[in-house]
Amino acid sequence: MDIKELVDNIDFINGIPMDDIPEIDLYMDQVIQLFEGKLSSLKRTEDDKILTKTMVNNYAKGKLLLPIKNKKYTKEHIILMSLIYNLKGALSINDIKLILNKIIDSFSEDESYPLRELYSAFLDESENDVLEFKKGVDNKEEEIEELIENKAELKGDFEKKFLLLCSFINMSNMYRRASEKLIDEFFSEIKGE
Repeated sequence: MDIKELVDNIDFINGIPMDDIPEIDLYMDQVIQLFEGKLSSLKRTEDDKILTKTMVNNYAKGKLLLPIKNKKYTKEHIILMSLIYNLKGALSINDIKLILNKIIDSFSEDESYPLRELYSAFLDESENDVLEFKKGVDNKEEEIEELIENKAELKGDFEKKFLLLCSFINMSNMYRRASEKLIDEFFSEIKGE
């Protein structure tokens, strides 16, 4: 399988589509079923869990979610859990809490926050990110092929895939560090307001 085919076979879902999140409140088991049903293609292995009761309880205790009423979860809870699921692939729970504080606080103070609109914009931008990512992979593969052609000792498929993997990891680390810097510089200031 070549790299383009490999990338084309990746499911790039970054959250539950807005229309798939019910307007009615759900119990925890229903929320977990929703996440497992909509995001199961993101599992690396069959044993991986998308969302568990322990995770939800930890998010609630850590104040990453709005207060839960009558053991039911609103559309806003599900949106927040979807964002948390996406963010926790690269960030610590403490960083995620810092990011979500403004949203959670606005709901706690009975202010209106356009969470649904923010989530919708997030999903739209995620689609753009997928296109940019695929272009970037194509460009990176060409760069590495050119690099290998200029090094007589590196002619094999292993070397190409190894360098591509290392490049992906390097890019991932740079994006993560840039995200952490943004959190430290901007979101920490918001908390201090």
